[in-house]
Amino acid sequence: MERAILESIIADLKAGTTPTLPLEAFPAFAAQAESANPHVDPTTLSAIAASLGPADLPTFERALQALDEGDLAWLGFKVVYDPQAAMANVDNEVTKRYGHQGSADGDNLVFFCNDAKEIVASREPSPRDIFQMKDVTRGPSMHNDQFDGLTWVSQPLFEPVRVVLLGASDAAAEVAALADHVGFTVTVMDYDPAFLNEERFPHAERIMLHGGNFDELSNIPGHPGDYVCVLTRGHMFDPQGCVWAVQNGAHYIGMMGCAGKNSTVHDLVIDAGLTEEDWERIKRPIGLAFGAKTPAELAIAIVGELVDVRYKERYSPEAQKRHEDSLGR
Repeated sequence: MERAILESIIADLKAGTTPTLPLEAFPAFAAQAESANPHVDPTTLSAIAASLGPADLPTFERALQALDEGDLAWLGFKVVYDPQAAMANVDNEVTKRYGHQGSADGDNLVFFCNDAKEIVASREPSPRDIFQMKDVTRGPSMHNDQFDGLTWVSQPLFEPVRVVLLGASDAAAEVAALADHVGFTVTVMDYDPAFLNEERFPHAERIMLHGGNFDELSNIPGHPGDYVCVLTRGHMFDPQGCVWAVQNGAHYIGMMGCAGKNSTVHDLVIDAGLTEEDWERIKRPIGLAFGAKTPAELAIAIVGELVDVRYKERYSPEAQKRHEDSLGR
């Protein structure tokens, strides 16, 4: 989310004019997202924008504050497509009890919620609304459509983690698709257009290296927040990938390969100037251990590990324990 977008919305609300909610800032409402939620499309976003007024100022001002502070926070949207059904929801036999009141009203609503479960909205929500408003902290909520008549959408106010795939191997293609699906942004680097192309990596940033090798990699800046997966075809350029990731201070570095190959890579990266401590930063083999062999199976193992790394980076041990206890683990 760009700061200028929130500032523009706030300025319009203060001036008493209808704010613009651009689709690029709220992609869940884009036309291509319709298949995921038939009740959400660009016209829905326009209708929500038209409903906003001065009472919504605190919501967007709190969102701006969270953006400036780097808080794990979201702008959430209650989208009502059947007002009577939304307000008539009653407790069922399975889910937690929230009383005999459904949604507080049959109107759309924009609200703020952060990971601490602080909620800011222009109207008082019902207990059942609060349950689903808090659930936006899961990103695309598991409970969007649990109750009839309404659905829920959220937009994070923080930047997603970037996953850098060094190599456009078949495993990398599977990782790219799955990592994108679970909310990472993906960058792929390789030198061969036969492997690095839009068909194989439709949703990733593609960086083509020249010279038939990875020598240009040293001229490309990385970021300390990156999660780097070294997946070069045939492992030929794994040493360069590991050196690049370490030198750029990547938060996570993982490399595919067997113990014998990794021993060779070890000698090469040490010769290139890395230390034993640097080498120990590299997760090898990359991914969770559950017997994955095919590229698709390996992608599940790798992205599962990336999700776990992201979870532990974002949440304190205390918060993790509360989450695990809530699941009964």
